[in-house]
Amino acid sequence: MELIGPTSQTFISQRTRLHYADWGNKDAPPLILLHGGRDHCRSWDWTAERLREDWHVICPDLRGHGDSEWTNTGVYTTGSYVYDLAQLVHQLELAPVTIVAHSLGGNVAMRFTGMYPDLVKKLVAIEGLGPSPKVQEEQGKTPWYERHTKWIDKKREASSRQIRKYDTFEIALDRMHEANSYLSREQAEHLTLHAVIRNEDGTYSWKFDPHLHAWPPDDLTLEQMEELWGRVSCPTLLVYGNDSWASNPEKDGRMKHFGNNVSVSAYERAGHWVHHDRFEDFVSEVSGFIG
Repeated sequence: MELIGPTSQTFISQRTRLHYADWGNKDAPPLILLHGGRDHCRSWDWTAERLREDWHVICPDLRGHGDSEWTNTGVYTTGSYVYDLAQLVHQLELAPVTIVAHSLGGNVAMRFTGMYPDLVKKLVAIEGLGPSPKVQEEQGKTPWYERHTKWIDKKREASSRQIRKYDTFEIALDRMHEANSYLSREQAEHLTLHAVIRNEDGTYSWKFDPHLHAWPPDDLTLEQMEELWGRVSCPTLLVYGNDSWASNPEKDGRMKHFGNNVSVSAYERAGHWVHHDRFEDFVSEVSGFIG
């Protein structure tokens, strides 16, 4: 039988309606593809189309992203994202689940795996470890109370700022392409199509909540994160682009916190979005890894 989809589905987490794209094939092993910050679930379409014959592919929209609801407080903690992922796995009875995740999604998936090592079968995290030790050191030089007051200032700015509007779809498309020059025009058009909403006046705006720019200052300590990394027991692949701003853990020392089941794969001619920039090589490697 020919597979159809994806279909749009919803689940409730923390009184919030969250959306996910379900690619069908429910008798196959479950695979979650989790996007990054200010992105959306349909950015995985190319990967999902290649994997759906062998997997039941589920692509969630993080809260405040894509077609998921915005929080009424505009506060988006990483802990809330982890809860939402746990709720999705619990409600759909997906465990043990395989996860492929990018950036913020990779950070969320890594935390979830460290908290619930028995629920994850295999994990691929694309640049998902968060700020490098060097960046963490620089951030630590700012007193905690200054970090909190800066967050309050950013929240006030977000609440008073008008949502950015683009007169035409093409202008929004140009902005998407500018953000990642590795994208083909066709890729950028697909990503933009699912990233914008048409306003009543005919203009276009991004679907994500503008308050996402105000990152909450309260989070796990670096020591707690390192402890979670050490608890990851499933086979794990950490993917990096050599042209990205993200720091490779093999070079910055963070690999020492992981066990022997975690490896790194670095891609030439790739930036932060390795799954777009080197799609054929990426999907081939991931297919073999998750098996």
